[in-house]
Amino acid sequence: MCKPWYKQFWPWFVFAIPAISIVYSLTAVYIFSQNHVDLVAEDYYKKGKAINLDLSRLRVADALNLKAAVKVTEQNILVNFDKGDLKNFPNLRVTFTHRTLSNKDFTQMVSADLSGAYRFQSPDMLEGPWFVELEPFDGDWMLQGQVNLPTSDPISLYGQVKE
Repeated sequence: MCKPWYKQFWPWFVFAIPAISIVYSLTAVYIFSQNHVDLVAEDYYKKGKAINLDLSRLRVADALNLKAAVKVTEQNILVNFDKGDLKNFPNLRVTFTHRTLSNKDFTQMVSADLSGAYRFQSPDMLEGPWFVELEPFDGDWMLQGQVNLPTSDPISLYGQVKE
């Protein structure tokens, strides 16, 4: 006498393979939908056209002999700005852009203290690859640099792209 099909091993084994595959697939879809990476900008064409404008702003920074070094210690950020040919220390817009996680990007407007240093705090601990931009409020020139944080060395910001 044979057992009914639902009491046998092989039908359940055969049904388990696709069932496990479906569960793993749905789990992967959920994980990837919650942790997506922003690698491609939606307005890539406009950003590409803006590169030429950015290069001209870098050249202006070189012409003015502007230099800066950014030191990051935990959440404290110190910008030592050499004003070059500028008459006074301008208010600066400091932008930290993470290479892949756009939700960690932040911008801070800062003013110089009496010694000419700019100090502020980041919203979170800075770890990983970052792109740093420094520009005045009016956007006439720009300094930029890249760094992997944490680091004990100051980040040198420069104007014209180094070759």
